[in-house]
Formats: sequence, structure tokens, C-alpha cells
Amino acid sequence: MKTLLLLEDNSERIAAFETALPKLGDDWQLRIWRDAHTMLAECEEYFENTHLISLDHDLNPQPGAVNDPGTGLDVAKFLASHFPFCPIIIHSTNADRAWSMHNELRFAKWTVERFGPIGDDWVHKLWLPKAWELLNSSQRADIFRKSKNHEQQLQRALLSLEGLAIGDAVGEMLAYRHYQAAQIIEKGLPAGPWFRTDDSEMAISVVESLKLYGHIHQDAVARRFAWRYEREPDRGYGSMTRAQLNEINRGGDWQQGAANAFGGQGSMGNGGAMRVAPVGAYFADNLKRVAEEARASALVTHVHPEGVAGTIAVAIAAAMAWQTRKDSTSQRIKQFFDAVLEFTPESKVRRGIFVAAQTPVDVGSEVVAKNLGNGSLVTAPDTVPFTIWSAAHHLDDYVAAIKETIMAGGDCDTNAAIVGGIVSLSVGHDGIPFEWRQQKEKLPFKEIL
Repeated sequence: MKTLLLLEDNSERIAAFETALPKLGDDWQLRIWRDAHTMLAECEEYFENTHLISLDHDLNPQPGAVNDPGTGLDVAKFLASHFPFCPIIIHSTNADRAWSMHNELRFAKWTVERFGPIGDDWVHKLWLPKAWELLNSSQRADIFRKSKNHEQQLQRALLSLEGLAIGDAVGEMLAYRHYQAAQIIEKGLPAGPWFRTDDSEMAISVVESLKLYGHIHQDAVARRFAWRYEREPDRGYGSMTRAQLNEINRGGDWQQGAANAFGGQGSMGNGGAMRVAPVGAYFADNLKRVAEEARASALVTHVHPEGVAGTIAVAIAAAMAWQTRKDSTSQRIKQFFDAVLEFTPESKVRRGIFVAAQTPVDVGSEVVAKNLGNGSLVTAPDTVPFTIWSAAHHLDDYVAAIKETIMAGGDCDTNAAIVGGIVSLSVGHDGIPFEWRQQKEKLPFKEIL
């Protein structure tokens, strides 16, 4: 069934839409929201089958409602943060605000038309012809590619995101006391909420793309990166990332921004690696697909071969943590490193991982970090080999993995985010301490099943 998403609070208008819609065909269904906030919370669930959206602006509080209903502009701004996939009609008598909605959406490259409702039968006389025109003149974007196992895949991605976000938050809390991490964790961490940094914030955008589209849609990911940054810019973003996301928010091309970074070399930073573990989780059944989607996610901001290699390595590590979760420890560590080395392109990152694979666990994380790097340089070669080593040798113990990783110092939040995103897939939801799960800052997704 094709779906029309409708924001409208007037019962007479809604009734008119209900009688008009069958004239577009008998394969249509109508989904109605009377307030903007509820629509924002629910509408993404219908995007896959949505072929048309129609929005009013002015909304009155519904009987018994205690909160402000918001406006159509709220919805327009929200839709503008998504890749355009169908036409939109703005039907509002508030001309000034209607044009504001129109501009938000046109700037974001949506196909959008607006008109002022005139007369008693405007839904049939004005809206219906406009709907016909838009549906026949615009091609719906073919971007939804969810598999039949999408929900299972999404649950894995959410598990990885949870582990990543907790690692990120704990690493950030202890970054300047990393040498005391063991004692602090043993005594008990401070009460929450434990706030996430840019590591988790960008990983959320990655998971949102997987949730909506079933793959890494680069344009959509770039939009979500920029949208989240604009809403909360003080999450610890690096200067280059800030510049790239500001440019996207100004209407710039993310591809050009990524290519121009660092004098045209592209970024070899650890930003692609820090957010990618959920990609490995989502596609864990197909390592070739993991590498492809990880590369796609990296290229949104990191086009340097080292940045791409680090991203692929972490994604494969996450997938292997899931694939080998029931194997014996010695066997799985070998399988883990073998797969990561097989799929990671030739690079400083791969050479570092090769050294990591030869380094036993009893050496100690602080010593290993001195040899492999601990993220102090904020580059993929200086970050990924150590985090891969730390994850590989703590696949059965989430707390130990986070603790030992932080003890090594360096880029503590990113290191712990990477390790947490990998190891969570091995230990499962219940392998992460309940109190840690409760203390983390709430993620914008439903609880993991």
C-alpha cells in the first residue's frame, strides 16, 4: 500500500482528505497526525511506503492535551534532515509560515509545492490535482533496501551502539584520570546520566540510516551528521569535522568537503572508525558487505586511505565478535584477527593490526598502546590497531575491556567507544552491567529487545 502522511488538526479537512484519497487509486492508505510532536516521533516508521506528504502549519491543541502541538515548520525542519524520497504538499492559510516551510524543504532538495486553501471544497479542487501532478512528474527515490532479516540486523546494530555509547561516556569521564580507571571502576562510577560525545552522536546517525534504509545511504548519513551537529554542537567534535558539517548545513556538498580536507589529502583521523561498529553488527552475516558498507560510511567524512582502512578494520572486528561469540577463546582470537587482516586494505593501519595479532594479552594494555599508539594523534593508524588488540583479548568481559582500554590513556573516549561497540556484540545485552546501561544518556531508539 502507498501511504500519504498527513499533518492536519481540522476534522472537516481530514474527512475531505479521506474522501479524496481513493481518487488517487485504491492502493492508498492515510496516516494522520493532529500534532507535530507525535508525527515527529512516529513518521519514520512509515517512510518506506510513503509516496506523498501533506502538511498544514497552524495546529490547535487537542482536547485533553497538555503540551503545545507544535507547527508544520517543526515537521518541515525534521524532514529536511532526511534525504528526499517523495513529493510534499504544504496546505496552509498561514502564508508566511507556509513559505518558511517551503524554503526549508526546497533548500534540502525536496520536491515541494504549496498553496493557500481557498473555498469549501479545496481538497478536491486544489489539493487533488496538485497531488496528481506531483505524483506523475516526480520519481520516488529508490533508497529503501531492507532485507527480510532487517529487525534482527537492527537489534544487533543497537546492541553495538549501546556498547559504543557506554564506552564513549565512561572514556570521556575518566580521560583525565585514566591511570586510576581500574580503582574508580571497582569503587563505582559516578551517578548518571553519563553524557556521550561526538563518537556516539555520529554513530547514532549511522544507525538511523541503517534503520530507515537498510544500508549506508551516504547523502542521508551526511544530512544526519550535520543535523545532529547543528542541534548540539558541543559534543566534542574536532575542528575539521566542525568545518565539514557547518558547510553541509550551509548547503555545501559533503563529497567536496571530505575530499578537500587537509589540503586535498582527506582525513586519516579516527572519526570513521569510532562510529562504524554498528555497521559491522548490522551486516555481520556477510563480511564482504561489511567492508563495502563500512567504506561507504567512512567516505562521508574520511577519504584518506588510512581513514578508510581503519573504518573497515573496526567494522570487520565487530562482525567477527558476533560471528565467533560461541567459539572457544583461543580459536576465536585467531579467527578474529585473520578476518580483520583479510579485509583491511594495505595500509599503516593493517601493518599495525598485524603487529597487534602477534602481541599476547599478558603484555598489558599500557605497554601495547606505547607500541601501537593510543589515539593521542587522533589518527586511524594511531588508534585502530590498539583498539582491535584490546577488543580481541577481552571479548568475554565488557567491563575489563573498557577498563583496560582506558588505562592506556590517549583518546580515551574514542578508544573505549570502538572497543565497547565491538565487545558488546560478543557479551550480549546482559553482558553489559545493568547499572551502566541505566546510567548512560538515553539513546533516541526503542530499548533493545
